[in-house]
Amino acid sequence: MDFRFNFFPDEDESKEPNAHNETEPCSPTHEHPETRLPEKKVCIKAAKEHYIPADVTKVLENKVLETVSGLCYVNMSVVELTCQDGTHEEDIVSKSVSSHSDLIPGVYEGGLKIWECTYDLMDFLSEAKIQFANKTVLDLGCGAGLLGIVALRGNAEKVHFQDYNSTVIEEITMPNVVANCINDGSKADSEDDRKNIKPPSKKRKKSECLPDKLTRCRFFSGGWSEISQLLLSSSKPCSKYDLILTSETIYNPDYYGALHDTLAQLLAKNGRVYLASKVHYFGVGGGTYLFEKFLEERKVFKSSIVKEVEEGLKRFILEIAFKDST
Repeated sequence: MDFRFNFFPDEDESKEPNAHNETEPCSPTHEHPETRLPEKKVCIKAAKEHYIPADVTKVLENKVLETVSGLCYVNMSVVELTCQDGTHEEDIVSKSVSSHSDLIPGVYEGGLKIWECTYDLMDFLSEAKIQFANKTVLDLGCGAGLLGIVALRGNAEKVHFQDYNSTVIEEITMPNVVANCINDGSKADSEDDRKNIKPPSKKRKKSECLPDKLTRCRFFSGGWSEISQLLLSSSKPCSKYDLILTSETIYNPDYYGALHDTLAQLLAKNGRVYLASKVHYFGVGGGTYLFEKFLEERKVFKSSIVKEVEEGLKRFILEIAFKDST
């Protein structure tokens, strides 16, 4: 059974690359426990910003919209079909299909799928009543962008979305955000959580202003270190983020250094990171405890487990903050 485009959190899955990937999966080198994890060099995509067209209906052309947990999202199986023609420069769909893998290091990093820990973090944000009003929020490694959309629903002042692949941003993240802003978070799920909803009318005038919530959003693709440089040095530099939300981004220890430095550069002094992950990612080597150990060694952040999910493979929500934060 192919789980590459599974949307529901009741599946027990790990980000485990197939042994026959085009690129050999990265694996951690195990040295003395007191030494830092070595970091392999991976070809990293350059960062760029993606802009919403004036006619927002174009973002939703050829998309099938559904809802889950009260949020609109595009059916990714349909996106897969429409992206297999090779017209997208990255061509990540056909590469993912041909290699039978959800991960091709340095090429495709899993953004075509909603991973189960995303739902864990969404539940936590609701249960903990995390406040987004007047906050600047980054959905890091956003994929479908559901975490950022939750923040947008909570009246965040700014929400920025980042994914490694530009195809993911243009074909999945941006359409999801636009659909939720236009449909104002469809309430259809009260009767059927996966009920199809209609795209907005194509009669919308091109000159019409973007919905207010869309004006609060920016979209970026590329590697984490490149994204940090772009955000901090662009003509429209970003303020540091009050909240950074990220799910299943610590599966590969080779990326820990880049992730750590990105968080250190972009998080506000008293900001918080909420990170959702599995205890261990088989085949890739990462996991919650390993990342906590990495943070301890770097001595920049403090972390604590704020939620534990026992169903299937154990999963956690980590709260991360600067050691000197209040």
